Amino acid sequence: MADQNAGQRPHFLFQGTGKAERFQSTAAGGGEKRIPPQDRASHGAALLGQLGHIRQDIGKAVQLQRQVGLEAGLGLQIEFKSQPSIELAFESLARSRQHIELLNVRHDEAAQTTFATVFVPDGQLKTFENLVAQYLENDTGKGQPRNAPLLNTIQQIRVATFEALWTDDKSALPADAEQSLWWEFWLPVRDDRESVLQRFRSTAGACGFKISQHVLYFPERTVINVHGTLAQITQSMALLNEVAEIRRAKETAEFFDALEPNEQRRWVDELLARTTIADNVPVHICLLDTGVNPGHPLLAPGIDVQDLHTINTEWGAHDNHGHGTGLAGVALYGDLVGPLTDSGPVAINHRLESVKVLPAAAGNQDEPFGALTIQAIAEPEFAQPERKRIFSMAITSTDGRDRGRPSAWSATVDALAFDVLGERLTPRLIIISAGNADESEYLNYPASNLTDAVHDPGQAWNALCVGAYTQKARIDPPSPGYQPLAPAGSLSPFSTTSLNWTGSPWPLKPDVVFEGGNLAKDSKWACTHSSLCLLTANHQPHKSLFSTTWATSAASALAARMAAQILAAYPQLWPETIRALMVHSAEWTERMQQDFLTGAKKADYAGLVRTCGFGVPDLGRALWSAADSLTLIVEDELQPFMKQGPKSPTARDMHLHLLPWPKQELLDLGETDVEMRVTLSYFVEPNPGVAERGVKGRYRYESHGLRFEVSRPGEDETDFRQRINQRARDEEEGIYQGGGSDTRWLLGTRSRHRGSLHSDIWKGTAADLSGLGMLAVYPALGWWKTLLKENRVNNRTRYSLVVSIKTQQTDVDLYNAIETQIAVPALIET
Repeated sequence: MADQNAGQRPHFLFQGTGKAERFQSTAAGGGEKRIPPQDRASHGAALLGQLGHIRQDIGKAVQLQRQVGLEAGLGLQIEFKSQPSIELAFESLARSRQHIELLNVRHDEAAQTTFATVFVPDGQLKTFENLVAQYLENDTGKGQPRNAPLLNTIQQIRVATFEALWTDDKSALPADAEQSLWWEFWLPVRDDRESVLQRFRSTAGACGFKISQHVLYFPERTVINVHGTLAQITQSMALLNEVAEIRRAKETAEFFDALEPNEQRRWVDELLARTTIADNVPVHICLLDTGVNPGHPLLAPGIDVQDLHTINTEWGAHDNHGHGTGLAGVALYGDLVGPLTDSGPVAINHRLESVKVLPAAAGNQDEPFGALTIQAIAEPEFAQPERKRIFSMAITSTDGRDRGRPSAWSATVDALAFDVLGERLTPRLIIISAGNADESEYLNYPASNLTDAVHDPGQAWNALCVGAYTQKARIDPPSPGYQPLAPAGSLSPFSTTSLNWTGSPWPLKPDVVFEGGNLAKDSKWACTHSSLCLLTANHQPHKSLFSTTWATSAASALAARMAAQILAAYPQLWPETIRALMVHSAEWTERMQQDFLTGAKKADYAGLVRTCGFGVPDLGRALWSAADSLTLIVEDELQPFMKQGPKSPTARDMHLHLLPWPKQELLDLGETDVEMRVTLSYFVEPNPGVAERGVKGRYRYESHGLRFEVSRPGEDETDFRQRINQRARDEEEGIYQGGGSDTRWLLGTRSRHRGSLHSDIWKGTAADLSGLGMLAVYPALGWWKTLLKENRVNNRTRYSLVVSIKTQQTDVDLYNAIETQIAVPALIET
């Protein structure tokens, strides 16, 4: 353990200390949705007429399906269109008893119109006809027609076409309908997943499509890649009838060529003489990339040949491109400029593994990248199942068209982190690069970065998404006419952001930023320069020992290195906790706030997070507390929901944590400014499929949500609990509009509770902080509660909670005060 006299003290760790109590929103009432009035007779007659036309189309479709040999899955997909600027009551369209399934929901922002696609089995169109008949003939007893909340929101009902199934960005459609390319087909599960899949394979094969062998499985969707033309797809009604959604398969990013050598062998020998890399350590960084060449003298001590894997034996496990080896050097040493120019000892307490996922810059579009990621993670885990690993992947799609919406790839990453296939026994920390900005727009920095969205799968909820900033702002030697593009301490020109996700329910990304290098510019273009990049190992050491790396790939390797350093110091911590500590330790640079903090409102801080994450993590803050800056860590689990007998599911547990603040010492500090930071980290089980999942209602992407709330000065337990109940009820009903919180939080409840990683900072006086003694962790709606057929409603979930207070007062020892208050402190031992 480090010398505590130097100011380094272990964090306080508590496990299973949350005071559990039954939690359920007790407040009654709720806001009424705006439903437009309609002329009952004309509106009902119009809907019945449209259903009549659809009845004829269903008959033709079923006849065609039988002619091609189909005996199951008979029926037709129909599309419901909302009234303009009116929310479609799409949840009421699904009818499980009649096997009527909601396939997808889409929203046209320009027209302010919502579309829902529904599969109607043969013989079940009468369900909707009966709803309209009841609407025309019967009242509810309150002066309203029966079924008005649903039918009055509908403008049109029609047979679904390809456009009704296309849930990807319109720009992803090929201009040439005869162009052959790879597509993602999202299949419904219905009553028998394998029957649906086999029926689809048979139909697609008969249509002449090439079909991927790998398949991704989610609770309500099966995803498979298919190669063919748009014309082929649109001409096959039998094929479309088996599909819930269609998207374009992703392409991987192009990697960068190595630069010329800029160092000498003697520097390597001198560094190796000062470096100690432990042999038998439990912590490994597993790089999912282009492979690693372990013959480099700097890498050989940190990676064993048996730890080189590949998902395709024909490729081998070596790196013939340089990208993976470059990241290996960064993951082991960091930016080599530092250790090469320092003179002190270098101790490395983690090692490397490699899985070759790409042969070079070429992609693998014939197989879903989610399936390749599953295979890549399985390789080292099967070979060495006992190891503690940090998975690091710098492979992303070439664009950000998902705008935060879950994809098959990102959902697979979430499932792997949650360990769905392993029954949640070994959750994983997966670090992913945010993807790089469009190189043709570099000179428009930073405007281009603010519109270029984080690339797939960086939107994954459970992964740590890493963007890039830079401190490299000196060109050496000077190049006439060139200057650094980004100022020191600001966003790197390579980094993508999630600013154009504003207004969506998706997470705040990236989570953090690390050094990613800079660009040199003149009046016409921007280019890389070795002095503005990170120094690393060359994949061809016989030609050159050093190369350079840059962008979010390099930043993600630095993030993996920090995660490994934390795990090596505290090997008992959960992956959720490592992620929380990295985010909790992050701070924005002054330059970031100067460049991207547009005001002092909570929305302005949310915009800063969407640009620069929560800032640059600090290893010292992540590892240690100090006298004037202390950190409490809680690892615990609760049961979010429950179902008893025939009753509807309800929320179950809330955890109440009594914070052991040194009240007297804080009161003594009086008006001194202090900060309290809270970070809540947990993993969710993903359920992608319906395009608008995550907005509200039962069609959510997340299995469950958790929220945190801190008491206010003078607020007792009864008032605190009632306030939480009210907020939970408002959020579940979709009527919570923010507000009602302590205004001294930077983000506030409306912005911070996105995704599965929530962090916020409270700023005030020490005297006021002394009265904030309670913190609650409570459940929010997820599909575990509403999708009862999956039998998850009584599942438990674990979470990590990190709470810290910080003051600039140097003559007070808050750490000792808490240590004294806790009779037997639970400390993290190293």
